[in-house]
Amino acid sequence: MTTHRAPKPAASPSQPVERALMAGLVLAVLAGVGWIAGMIYTVMGW
Repeated sequence: MTTHRAPKPAASPSQPVERALMAGLVLAVLAGVGWIAGMIYTVMGW
């Protein structure tokens, strides 16, 4: 008698994508904070 099981999803291919996405989000946040700090510095200089 055969059993019909759903194939288990491979967890390893999704981890590098998730890691790259998190790295991209962190870099985007850092760029945004740097931009805001630059704008504040510019306005304070006036």
